[in-house]
Amino acid sequence: MSGFISKELLADLKGKTNYQSLINESINSHQRSAYSNEVSVFLSHKHSDKQILENVIALLKNLGVYVYVDWNDDGMPTTTSGYTAKRIKQKIRECKKFILLATEDAIASKWCNWELGYGDAYRYIDNIAIMPITEKASSGFSGSEYLQIYPVIKSEYMYVLGTYYVEYNGEKTKLADWLKR
Repeated sequence: MSGFISKELLADLKGKTNYQSLINESINSHQRSAYSNEVSVFLSHKHSDKQILENVIALLKNLGVYVYVDWNDDGMPTTTSGYTAKRIKQKIRECKKFILLATEDAIASKWCNWELGYGDAYRYIDNIAIMPITEKASSGFSGSEYLQIYPVIKSEYMYVLGTYYVEYNGEKTKLADWLKR
């Protein structure tokens, strides 16, 4: 098994825990202060990946972290503008960790690539990771070459929360430990 996280397995995980309450908690707590003791994660994503995004939010919330996504931010303008970019830069700086939800749509997105570049400048290398999402568990990941320089979030057994890890330079760190450091 490649260890990459698939859409189908994320969907299955949703039924194995109380993910909907975790998603609701994340949505309702999006205005949390940047000075909170809780670890915060900026989750870069493509808006068209909402179902996958909700599953990943629930997974991260289950690990005890605050997840920032821009569509939950009342401070974001309704129409994309220069202020949108300023607000995103501010939130990337405020959050301790940066994760790119690396779906095919996100990799093709100019905004996700811009966020990754900015996150790279502020979070490289200990506090940034990509989470490749494949179609099926047996699928490989066909992401762009530049994504190979980042730590990658994978899982040994998709259905077991404690088996998620961050891999970088041949070393594995439990995702829960990586999020807390």
